[in-house]
Amino acid sequence: MQNIRFTFIDLFAGIGGFKMALSNNGGHCLGFSEIGQDAINTYCDNFEIEPSYNLGDITKIKELPSHDLLTAGVPCQSWSIAGKNLGFDDDRGQLWNDTIYLLQQSQPKAFIFENVKGLVDTRNQKALAYILERITQAGYYAKYFIINSFDYGVPQNRIRVYIIGFREKEYLQKFRLPKPTDKKLKLGDILGISSQQKIDNQMIQRDIFGNIIASKNMSLSSTNGFNDYFLFNDLRNGHTTIHSWDIIQTTQRQKDICLLLLKNRRKSNYGALDGNPLSLKHFQNLDSSITQAEIGELVQLEIFKPEEYRFIIKQYDIQDLTKDEATLLSFSNNGELIVDSLKIQKLLKLQKISIQKTIESLKQKDIIECTEIRYDFKNTKMSTGIFGVSRIFLPTSDIFPTLVASDTNDFITLKTISAMNHHEFKSKFIKEVYESREFRKITKREACLIQGFPEDFKLPESRVKWMKLIGNSVSVPVIDKLCKAIIETGVFENLKLQ
Repeated sequence: MQNIRFTFIDLFAGIGGFKMALSNNGGHCLGFSEIGQDAINTYCDNFEIEPSYNLGDITKIKELPSHDLLTAGVPCQSWSIAGKNLGFDDDRGQLWNDTIYLLQQSQPKAFIFENVKGLVDTRNQKALAYILERITQAGYYAKYFIINSFDYGVPQNRIRVYIIGFREKEYLQKFRLPKPTDKKLKLGDILGISSQQKIDNQMIQRDIFGNIIASKNMSLSSTNGFNDYFLFNDLRNGHTTIHSWDIIQTTQRQKDICLLLLKNRRKSNYGALDGNPLSLKHFQNLDSSITQAEIGELVQLEIFKPEEYRFIIKQYDIQDLTKDEATLLSFSNNGELIVDSLKIQKLLKLQKISIQKTIESLKQKDIIECTEIRYDFKNTKMSTGIFGVSRIFLPTSDIFPTLVASDTNDFITLKTISAMNHHEFKSKFIKEVYESREFRKITKREACLIQGFPEDFKLPESRVKWMKLIGNSVSVPVIDKLCKAIIETGVFENLKLQ
């Protein structure tokens, strides 16, 4: 066993991403806190420790053993941009208070806290300021850093916030964020794809002189149309976007109507949301030849869906209303309820009032009546994609998207494709990959490697369980780099350790 350089406590331990990285750098874990039974079993099984090392529910911990470094991957749901952005209005956000309480109580020399990037979003700036102020009140000097796991050696686009703090100011001043790794691991390395296969899979594009132009590397934020993945989505457009009307048998006329909705639904004159449904009248203002029957055909094909959009409010007795119904009706305007106006009301989110269910109950009581039907795409949830497929990544892709606890509808293909232009590339992809079902989800082994765990790391057999565990974990190489940087400040020198 290597010499112990420092001791640590592992809060919100998950499956041990912090423990693995810190132990590899001479850290000795004095205890961990975790309440998920699958995570506890996995932690104990892989690190060969007894469950008695588990300190249990953080909300019930009154005191921590003396230690040098405190780590915590505080649950992120309250801050995720993908969530409702309720912050401290959500009880889960209070776990930060529990964490900082234990930091103040135990006074370790340093700490590492991890969270989703939503914590530093402008909508959560007051919450972040509160957390940093509480840390200062606990007697610590701290900074936060935004880090993408890809920069530190895993083929994953995983952007997270890390708050690093020290009890003594001089060590924070000495702390230097590690430089990104020069030689980055790529998705193809995980999948076992050879360099030649990657070259063969490149889309061949030529300039006006006939010379081959190399395809650009995949980037999740790229807008140049050369991404090494295909997006299955009706709300976006591009050379590597596949719409439902591309894979459902449709006429050119039907495709044109779909594109008309796609190009106009985000315009502000159709509503207050980022994407708004359109009425028949709206369609006809854009193209007077469009008929109700044609819109109905797209509904039948399950590409469009009708939505009740506007309601008039009839006479009613306030005594007949439930609390939710009364709240919803309070947002009426000129005797009308408009759905997109309701969707932007934070109070409805805070009180967890279902707009759809409450509207249905008001209809049943004959208090409201629909006066306008609009039409939107049936597939409007970005993460769901189309027919259970969100994205399919080609072997040339550098990175895979963020692994999440709920799994995703992201897939990989080992199929190589070459084409002369965008149209051929997309056409061949649909035929040779999508229709031929030449794609699959990542395996347990690949998921471990994408997070920086050993490929033989022990996880439950159930995909639902192991995906939840690995998706909730930190990326081991990131913690490894941060740990080394903390050690280099000298904060753990002259400790009395055996």
